[in-house]
Amino acid sequence: MNHKVAFSFADGKTLFFPVQANEILLDAALRNGIKIPLDCREGVCGTCQGRCESGDYSQDYVDEEALSSLDLQQRKMLTCQTRVKSDAAFYFDFASSLCNAAGPGQLSGTVSQVTQVSASTAILHLVLDPDAPLLDFLPGQYARLLIPGTSSKRSYSFANRPGASNQLQFLIRLLPDGAMSNYIRQRCQVGDRIELEAPLGAFYLRHITRPLVLVAGGTGLSALLGMLDEMAERGCDQPVHLYYGVRDAADLCEAARIQAYAERLPGFRYTEVVSEPTPAWTGKRGYIAEHFDASQWRDSAADMYVCGPPPMVESIKTWLAAQSLENVQLYYEKFTESNV
Repeated sequence: MNHKVAFSFADGKTLFFPVQANEILLDAALRNGIKIPLDCREGVCGTCQGRCESGDYSQDYVDEEALSSLDLQQRKMLTCQTRVKSDAAFYFDFASSLCNAAGPGQLSGTVSQVTQVSASTAILHLVLDPDAPLLDFLPGQYARLLIPGTSSKRSYSFANRPGASNQLQFLIRLLPDGAMSNYIRQRCQVGDRIELEAPLGAFYLRHITRPLVLVAGGTGLSALLGMLDEMAERGCDQPVHLYYGVRDAADLCEAARIQAYAERLPGFRYTEVVSEPTPAWTGKRGYIAEHFDASQWRDSAADMYVCGPPPMVESIKTWLAAQSLENVQLYYEKFTESNV
C-alpha cells in the first residue's frame, strides 16, 4: 500500500510524492527527484533532519547526538531512518531549492461559478483542465492567480480541501478599485480561463492532537474553511473554536456553511466579532482578542491558527505574549490587500 507524503519547505513550497509500504522516506524522496541534503545516511549526522507535522511514522535508529529526547518529543525525524505508516506531512527548515526540486505547478482552469456572498466578498469557483494532474495541497495553503486580461497576479488561500474533481474555491475581497475586484465585478464570466500556480505557503493544518482555535480576519476565513472541510471529511476528536472577525456585519459570509460544521464536528464552536458595528448589531463587538478566555488555556494546551490582516495577527501575538500562554502553539498567515 502506498502512502501520500508532503514535504513542505521554508520558502513556502510543498512537494507531494508516494511512498511504498515499509520504504525508507529518504529513498522514496530520491526516487521521486527530491534530493534532501544528506551525509551519513546512518542516523548519526542529522543533516537530513525534518519534523513530522501530520501522520504516523517510525524511525529505525537515531543517534542521541543527532536528535535529543526533546527533539523526538517534538516529532523531529531523520529522513534516512523514517518509515511512514500513513499519509503524512513533513516540514524542513530550508528552501526547496536545496533539493533541486521543482517548484509549484503551472496550471490553468475554467471559472465554473462566481457568487457574491457578502457586501464585500465573492467566492470564485474554478475547475482545472480535464488533462491536469490531480492538484494536491495542504488545507491552509494558497494559489497565485493570473487575472485574465492583465499581467497582474494575486494570491488567494484555497477555501476547500483537495479533491478528485480538481474543483477549487477562493474567497475574494472586493476592493473599491483593485485589479481582481474589478475583474470579478465587471468581466468575470463562467467559462473564463484562469492560469495559476500552486500549491504555495507554509501555513497549513498540522497533525491534530490538541484543541484547536481558528481565528479569521475578513477573507482570511478562506484558509480556515479549507481546514474545516478537511476536519469534517476525515473526522476530528478535538474541540474546535472558530473566531471570525470583520469590520461591518455586512462583511460576514458563508454563515450556513460554518453552521453546518457543527453537525459534522463534535465540540465545534463559532464566535463572530464585528469591530465597527451599527447599533443594530447585537453580537460581540471590538477586536477578537478581547473575547478570548485566557483561563481555559492556563492549564491545557491548544493549537491556534490565525489568518488575516497584519494588524489583527500582531494584536493576537501581543495578547498571547502578555498572557504568557506558553501552552498555546501559534501558526499564522498575514496577508496584505492590494489596492492596484
